[in-house]
Amino acid sequence: MLEDSKFVSALNQLAYKINSYKYIIAIKNAFTLLLPIIITGAFATLFSNMVFDSTNGLAQISWLAWLEGLKPLSQMVNYATMNMMALGAVFLIGNEMAKLNNLDGHFPGLLAALSYIAIIPTTIDMVVDNQTFEAANVISRDYTGSGGLFLGMIVAIGSIELYTWLGKQDKLKISMPDSVPTNVSRSFSALIPTVFTIIIVAAIGFAINAITGMHIYDIIYNLVQAPLENIVQGLPGLLVLMLVSQLFWVIGIHGNQIIKPIREPILLAAIAENTQAFEAGEVIPNIINMPFWDIYMTVGGSGLTLGLLIAIFIGSKREDFRSIGKLSFAPGIFNVNEPIIFGLPIVLNPIIAIPFVITPLVTGTIAYFLTSIGFAGRAVVMIPWTTPPLLSAWIATAGDWGAVITQLICIVVSVLIYLPFIKVSNKETKVEDIEKEQFGEESVQ
Repeated sequence: MLEDSKFVSALNQLAYKINSYKYIIAIKNAFTLLLPIIITGAFATLFSNMVFDSTNGLAQISWLAWLEGLKPLSQMVNYATMNMMALGAVFLIGNEMAKLNNLDGHFPGLLAALSYIAIIPTTIDMVVDNQTFEAANVISRDYTGSGGLFLGMIVAIGSIELYTWLGKQDKLKISMPDSVPTNVSRSFSALIPTVFTIIIVAAIGFAINAITGMHIYDIIYNLVQAPLENIVQGLPGLLVLMLVSQLFWVIGIHGNQIIKPIREPILLAAIAENTQAFEAGEVIPNIINMPFWDIYMTVGGSGLTLGLLIAIFIGSKREDFRSIGKLSFAPGIFNVNEPIIFGLPIVLNPIIAIPFVITPLVTGTIAYFLTSIGFAGRAVVMIPWTTPPLLSAWIATAGDWGAVITQLICIVVSVLIYLPFIKVSNKETKVEDIEKEQFGEESVQ
């Protein structure tokens, strides 16, 4: 028991160090704030294809044909959100870094965004009549969309750290008389650090391109983002990520928060790519993305505890389990499961912890297989994580009933996995009752 206690304590300290690292905090907070923007863009795509489209949407009905005229509106919303995801992330990470560095206002977010624009290519190759032309002073959506997330994160963190350091150098400060308004004085004090920050960031990008012949975006994407995407968007990598999350939950640490800095950029980028492909009528590229995690591996919350609740109602003879199950069911429908995780509890409870860890690994594998063979459609819409089961699968896949059936299969499988362990917990209660009868209440306690 002493060794177990030391192990749990060590993991708690590790989790605390990870969560207290300011770069991790900035990234987590920024992506939490960015989520409504992504969901807005995803729903714009959903409406564009399922309502305003004259081929597949409601606009194909004669008396609703007028809806097709609204399609450009949804495309405008989609472009402003999904195709500007990296810029939004850079601005928000810059702001979060500023808060952690005790900087005031939203100017650091703007500075981070401008630094990012300064380092990415502003020319693109265009093919017209089989001839290639170079268009100058334009930015490709490859850099402003999901593909630019990792470079954007690096630039946002690096530029604000540099700006903060420069702002502390007394030699770079411009002192203004006391009669000058505070806002004006603050602007002048930030002038030189701002100039140096943007010039240095741009110079780094220029130097790397001059030395290697490659843009820094291509280097970061090929060396960092693409390999991470290949790992996490593959089934083994996804299962390892989920396993780590579940193990932390078991010792009472919010597992999703631990893996969030790795999970969010990659899985949100994956659903953004799917949304863009769906909007363009192209083949949907990614099986694994953020909605896949939500609709197949965390139904009812982490550990797919909706299955646990159903298993309790079916097979539990323990009054404490059934009471907690009744209290937890309503929030569980909306994928909030802290009441059952800490109330049952699942934390440090080996009997329930085993299926809690195993279940999402099994359901994720089942869903991946059924999606890969085409039975279930791939997710194309980013949905709020609180969307109830079945409805979540239907919306995320733009109305694919195979995905709804797959989610239902996952729920049934989760019940079957949890049920034997619930029955074991019944026997555990009987042993406690026998001990109380033989030795008395006080001796058992």
